[in-house]
Amino acid sequence: MFNLFHKQIKQYSDLGAEDFHQGIQDKDAVVIDVRTAGEFNQGKLPKARNLDMMSPNFKQQIQNLPKDKSYYLYCRSGNRSGHACAMMADLGFEKVYNLAGGIISWPY
Repeated sequence: MFNLFHKQIKQYSDLGAEDFHQGIQDKDAVVIDVRTAGEFNQGKLPKARNLDMMSPNFKQQIQNLPKDKSYYLYCRSGNRSGHACAMMADLGFEKVYNLAGGIISWPY
C-alpha cells in the first residue's frame, strides 16, 4: 500500500563550502540564492542571482532556465535550497548542487 519507510534517492548533490566554492568558478555555473529579497539584500555570494523559493512563481522561473548549465543553490541553512534542488531535478535538471549548511557555513 504505502511505503512510508522508502527513502527517495536524491537527484542532486550536497556540497561542502570548499567544493561549492570550486564549482561556482566554472564558466557554466549559475549561482542561485533561494532566500527572500530581504535576506538576499543583507548579503550574498559572488555572481548570485535571487530567485525566492517562497515566491508563487518560483517553479515557473526555474522551468525557464537552460538545462545545460550547472546550478549551485544556497539559502541560509541549506534546507530551502535542498528543496529547490529537488524541484529542479524533478524538472529534468541534471547538474544541481546544494550548499550543505547554507550561507551560514560559508567561510569565503
